[in-house]
Amino acid sequence: MSVENPHKIDTAKLDYIIESNGGKKSNLIAILQKVQEEYRYLPEDALIYIGTKMEGLSPATVYGVATFYAQFSLDPKGKYEIRVCDGTACHVRGSMPVLNAIKAHLDLKDGQMTTKDGLFSLETVSCLGACGLAPVCVINGKVYPQMTSDAIKVILDTLLKEERGVN
Repeated sequence: MSVENPHKIDTAKLDYIIESNGGKKSNLIAILQKVQEEYRYLPEDALIYIGTKMEGLSPATVYGVATFYAQFSLDPKGKYEIRVCDGTACHVRGSMPVLNAIKAHLDLKDGQMTTKDGLFSLETVSCLGACGLAPVCVINGKVYPQMTSDAIKVILDTLLKEERGVN
């Protein structure tokens, strides 16, 4: 289940991103990174716009690049992007119970990766490069080492309280 698209593309913003990257097709990845930074994913309308706006590109080419690289998402991401490592070290040390605790706590059903309110996104990754700290979760770039099911619930509750303005 996907979150409804809360964004309308801003063509002036896209023009600025394209122009600030020289408008060169060799800078397409950097352009897509900036668009994703702006919207937290790559809206289909933005890909089409970039493909028609930039000389030497087509919407199909832009889409192909966006789907080739794992760093890009065509689905909306939450304000808090949670990555749970399921590499060998993390798996052996209990990353799956942590992942399951997150899904249960955020009420994410099978296949659903973003909460209905668009606040949290969850994904598993093959390795975060922090095997000595296993199991590891990363939330918006912050590493949480030696994670447990109970600890992740406390972290999620803290983020939820901050969002609601509760101290």
